[in-house]
Amino acid sequence: MPTGDRNHDKVRIEEDALGEVEVPADHLWGAQTERSHRNFPIGVERYRWDRPVIRALGILKKCAALANVELGQLPSDKVDLIVNAAQDVIDGNLDREFPLVVFQTGSGTQTNMNANEVIANRAIQIAGGQIGSKKPIHPNDDVNHSQSSNDTFPTAMHIATVEQLDNLLIPAIRALRDTLDGKARAFADVVMVGRTHLQDATPLTLGQVISGWVAQLDQGLHGVCRTLPGVCALAIGGTAVGTGLNAHPRFGEVAARRIADETGKAFVSAPNKFAALSAHDAMVDVSAALRTLAGALMKIANDVRWYACGPRAGFAELRIPENEPGSSIMPGKINPTQCEALTMVAVQVFGNDHAVAFAGSQGNFQLNVYKPVILHNVLESIRLLAEAARSFNDRCAAEHLDDSLMLVTALNPHIGYEKAAQISLKAYRENLTLREAALRLGFVTAEQFDAWVRPEDMVHPLTSRG
Repeated sequence: MPTGDRNHDKVRIEEDALGEVEVPADHLWGAQTERSHRNFPIGVERYRWDRPVIRALGILKKCAALANVELGQLPSDKVDLIVNAAQDVIDGNLDREFPLVVFQTGSGTQTNMNANEVIANRAIQIAGGQIGSKKPIHPNDDVNHSQSSNDTFPTAMHIATVEQLDNLLIPAIRALRDTLDGKARAFADVVMVGRTHLQDATPLTLGQVISGWVAQLDQGLHGVCRTLPGVCALAIGGTAVGTGLNAHPRFGEVAARRIADETGKAFVSAPNKFAALSAHDAMVDVSAALRTLAGALMKIANDVRWYACGPRAGFAELRIPENEPGSSIMPGKINPTQCEALTMVAVQVFGNDHAVAFAGSQGNFQLNVYKPVILHNVLESIRLLAEAARSFNDRCAAEHLDDSLMLVTALNPHIGYEKAAQISLKAYRENLTLREAALRLGFVTAEQFDAWVRPEDMVHPLTSRG
């Protein structure tokens, strides 16, 4: 293999089945990782930037070693070294040692070997040996014992996905859901115009509108949580084609139990390893649930920005936060930026789901070889949805959704639309309550405002209110 311009003083020689390879001396990866690093200069998406995947690989290798010692497949002295090295991977101390891109071999074989080589060399380092010597720990014979890339990579896929769903996405969506639920209760009596076909329809309350958003998020959360049992089933123990060749008969079961203990998640051994290797329906199911959730968030964000459109020529029924200037040419313009960001995330998730669905359909015989791109897109969707939902909650919903100016419509029959609009605009521009704005303009007295602007009377036709 050509060495390019590599400085020979800064490399070491490692070997694999194809021969010798020059490897950077200041890194722990080995020959197979280096070959992949050179052979796939494709894209910028690298798992070294994706902490959940690296963590999952560390968890997998640690728990596989513990399963092997429990089953008498590896001696305890070797396992102790592997466990300590794998813990460094789990803790994030070796992230710079994972340089490979998403677009590599479709089984993730080189990423699996990347983990094996890094953990082996770190273990050798801990033992005081020579990095690259494969003594006392061999990347294949010891770190990868009882395993194949074909069952380890899908196992890492599921570990990373479950942890990101459970620890990142679900809490973020629940936080937004709870904020909106509080607003729905707070504004249960604030009446506004209903709209169907983008035209005026019968009235409803702002609380009722928001309750619909809450219900959508509840359904979206239910859909995501429904997928968890599928991705909690692990392929480990299937080895090359699902038969478990070269592994102890109980290896998959024990490794899955160890992974469950390590993560606190309900991981189990997949009942059918042939399906676990050759198809990734559980990941496709997760992606579909993420797409549905993205659709709900798209609806919410679009409704908010429509209700906030204006402030003079639009509805101006909700206020949006003044987070940043909205125009480089129009002074004072404020745009619904959090809504726009959330809708763009939804669009990206829709695209990711298409990629996952197609990749999931491409399992041939005993192996689906689209594993890295499936994992990349699912994790990107999870992260984007979680971050966007958290940002929308913190910078829009939690602070500003309670600034509705819709109560001003109760004044229309008494002072006319134009004066009511002036009150709303003054309240909006000067950050006043509607009552304060109405009194400062002198359009109504305090007694008149209190008598006419009564949310509880606004849920009936005008003739019923008298």
